[in-house]
Amino acid sequence: MKTPDSEKLTLNLGFVDLGRIDLLVRDGFYSNRSDFIRTAIRNQLSTHSEVAEKATTRLALELGLRTFTRQDLEAAIAAGERLEIRVLGLAIIANDVSPKLARDAIASLTVLGALHAAPEIKAALADRLT
Repeated sequence: MKTPDSEKLTLNLGFVDLGRIDLLVRDGFYSNRSDFIRTAIRNQLSTHSEVAEKATTRLALELGLRTFTRQDLEAAIAAGERLEIRVLGLAIIANDVSPKLARDAIASLTVLGALHAAPEIKAALADRLT
């Protein structure tokens, strides 16, 4: 399975803001609306990077992409542990993980970003998502 490099978002903008974006696109400042929005988001993330970095450290979040395989979860159970997963970015629970294995191995799951898992895994962990 190819890991996605982005997540699709949908947002609503007022007509005046949208018109201003279109003017900037038309005048060549940005290649399209998405380019403008990605740039604006990156600028805001850069502005607040210190706060986000401190929160990441304080909350003990793993940054980026983290995949949890069947072997990872079985190893945790074999060691008598339950995982407290905290990811800032993309968390993936592999397709060969059963809902029972996920419930047995995962005590809590916090994802700031996106969680890619089968619907039955998400349902099995619904009470552990924070």
